[in-house]
Amino acid sequence: MKNNKAPLSLPVAEGYGTLDGEFAASTARASVLERWRARKLLALTGDPPLRLVLWGGEEIAACPGAPIARLLIRDRGALFKLLRHPDLHFGDLYSLGRIEVEGDLVGFLEAAYRAAAGARVRKHLKSVLDWINRPRANSLTGSKKNIHHHYDLGNDFYKLWLDREAMQYTCAYYPRAEMTLEEAQRAKMDYVCRKLELKPGQRVVEAGCGWGGLARHMARHYGVKVRSYNISREQIAHARAQARAEGLAERVEYIEDDYRNATGTYDAFVSVGMLEHVGKDHYRTLGEVADRCLTARGRGLIHSIGRNRPEPMNTWIEKRIFPGAYPPTIAEMMEIFEPNGFSVLDVENLRLHYARTLAHWLERFDRHQERIEEHFDRAFMRAWRLYLAGSQAAFTSGSLQLFQAVFARATDNDLPWSRAHLYT
Repeated sequence: MKNNKAPLSLPVAEGYGTLDGEFAASTARASVLERWRARKLLALTGDPPLRLVLWGGEEIAACPGAPIARLLIRDRGALFKLLRHPDLHFGDLYSLGRIEVEGDLVGFLEAAYRAAAGARVRKHLKSVLDWINRPRANSLTGSKKNIHHHYDLGNDFYKLWLDREAMQYTCAYYPRAEMTLEEAQRAKMDYVCRKLELKPGQRVVEAGCGWGGLARHMARHYGVKVRSYNISREQIAHARAQARAEGLAERVEYIEDDYRNATGTYDAFVSVGMLEHVGKDHYRTLGEVADRCLTARGRGLIHSIGRNRPEPMNTWIEKRIFPGAYPPTIAEMMEIFEPNGFSVLDVENLRLHYARTLAHWLERFDRHQERIEEHFDRAFMRAWRLYLAGSQAAFTSGSLQLFQAVFARATDNDLPWSRAHLYT
């Protein structure tokens, strides 16, 4: 049944393929060699508690007992692709319908991630594949292309599943488990403001502002003036329109430019959800921007997806969804602070908060699958559903973290003696 709601205003999405005519599902039974290859695939991925169902109906299980889910492989070529490079080809094959997950998608991915983390994988081959599929450059030109690929899909698309008030596309904060997405995103913005110890009359510079919700929240509720830098045209247009509509245009300035070009002096430097797009080679530059912008008693906060040990972003996500993305470790983040003599005051990991945020996003995304499929196509819808489910599973399985780091100048002694101000 077709959706009669007003059409979305969305551009054409590229790079997700098409379902029609991409493959012909195999019907013949799998050979002995193909069944052996299916068992090899399970072994290479750590023997997860899953069951493979081949195109001829044969089932291959890694271990006895009821599986968490079943993976349907619809043709021989799909099996060969999974064996060659599962991190890349799983997403493409799922998007195109050549493989299907029967059961809970998040639970399937969570089990797969946990098994893979303990598997004795072919480390040499993986390092070669990671180098071949390394993140795209985040130079001034490269960053603009990377951001356009992800964030300029159209504001109407993101409005379908982000929070309705501020369109926060970053980890929410759930001090109470029963919070709605809107409540948790407001709580996150307040939490950031308390960590920065914002006071009326102060000036704030923001590197990467999304749709501008945090900047408007800081101006409205904390009496500060904000200058926000962003290179996504779609996001800047929305942010400026919202600031005018909310009467905040005099207090919030949105600049369509790269963070590296930030100028002025400020009492606070904040970056929420942008470090993932900066790239390791540019962390020192980001620190230099904070150094030249912050006053002697200024505060800074970096909020970023991260990892416990160095590892690239999932190859498929980097190629199809988030080009140029890299989640840093805490040690890698120190390249922002150490060369500029900043003191790190506080580090917090909000990993499970991001898993809950993604659960809320996925639930809303699922409610609008038909509209998304109509205005992009089914392959795009399946790709993005896999991306959201896979991200949730990555946080619940511990392969991704969410770090908030607060920093100040080493000579600043005007510091709180406890963390009480964070929990008012």
